Amino acid sequence: MDNAIAANLLGTLGAVCWSIQLIPQIVLNYRRHNTIGLQPSMMMLWAWAGIPLGVYNITENFNIALQIQPQLLTLLSLLTWAQCCYYDWKHWPISRCLAVTIPIAGLMAGIQIGLVFALRAAKQSPGAHLTWPSTLMAVLSAVLLAAGVLRHYWDIYRHRSVRGISFLFVGIDAAGDVFSLASVFFQPKLDVLGMVIYGTELVLWLGVFTAGGYFNFLPWVRARLRSASSEARPESGCSAGPGVGATSGVMLQHVPSSTSVFRTASLDLADGGARSRPRFVIGNRGPAP
Repeated sequence: MDNAIAANLLGTLGAVCWSIQLIPQIVLNYRRHNTIGLQPSMMMLWAWAGIPLGVYNITENFNIALQIQPQLLTLLSLLTWAQCCYYDWKHWPISRCLAVTIPIAGLMAGIQIGLVFALRAAKQSPGAHLTWPSTLMAVLSAVLLAAGVLRHYWDIYRHRSVRGISFLFVGIDAAGDVFSLASVFFQPKLDVLGMVIYGTELVLWLGVFTAGGYFNFLPWVRARLRSASSEARPESGCSAGPGVGATSGVMLQHVPSSTSVFRTASLDLADGGARSRPRFVIGNRGPAP
């Protein structure tokens, strides 16, 4: 379906979503001073996925918004990966995070530029017109994007909870996939591989939403209902036994807030509590006294 206006508009909306998708996650990491539950491997896989995706979108002459989109994905993913190294995974100082992240970003930029020139030359060479390199880029980007999200599926399976990921980030990312998918649909030539790239990640994010509803939202609703019913009991009924009041207090103590439902709690009870960067207290932006 050839509609240049719709393709550019939807592509721009997708690029905007992908421009800000990781910002809620980055802010959440900074505010709680830890990245527990957020997988560093997922962020690095996403950063590398932006390379073949950018090569594919540029060499296939997609609209400008879709050409910029992978660059923003790589940049924000690297920044989030550096946060993981700083707060929890490696406990690196800022200087070391920069010393490692900046060369990786430069290497990625060089690889993408080289591949763009190589694929354009392959497509424009007389008598050759190779198409398999572009197909390889599309498949590779789809695999890396899917692998990044699937890494979080393993964490969900292990802990029976969607930990560490901001659901606002997931929603914005899924919206970006929807807009980008629609933008590809309105290109002059329907590109099946482009639709597969964005469609694969969209399906996986919908699975994360479903898991979050089952493992995080439903227990929160049940706990709130139990809390409301216990508060509605007559005071005489609450003092009927010596252990009733204590039991009610323990139950209320573990009820998560609405914030922890829609922005996943950073506590890992199975490991004995959350880890934070030394000299910082979770939930406090300043150094511990």
